[in-house]
Amino acid sequence: MDMRISPLTSQALTGIGQSALKRPGAAGGVEAGFGANFKNALKEVSASQEAASRLQTQVQLGNPKVSLEETMLAMQKAQVGFQATLHVRNRMVQAYSDIMNMSV
Repeated sequence: MDMRISPLTSQALTGIGQSALKRPGAAGGVEAGFGANFKNALKEVSASQEAASRLQTQVQLGNPKVSLEETMLAMQKAQVGFQATLHVRNRMVQAYSDIMNMSV
């Protein structure tokens, strides 16, 4: 799994606001794009964890086609992805708490 972050193009930036405005229930364009991107990131992290788990099981069963190095690398990638997701979640919760504690 490729863990690199690709830069946003100008089309991606303009498409975020426009796609959300077309839907009647969307409030603002940024959160719909962010929500979709965050959901995709969660799915990718989950998939990498499942792949690492499968490789780990194959190593434990003694499959000669699966190397220990490949398994350890997949486990580290899954761990880094999970930690990054956890940090993003913690930042979102902190931002929500800060907004809710603001006096109006």
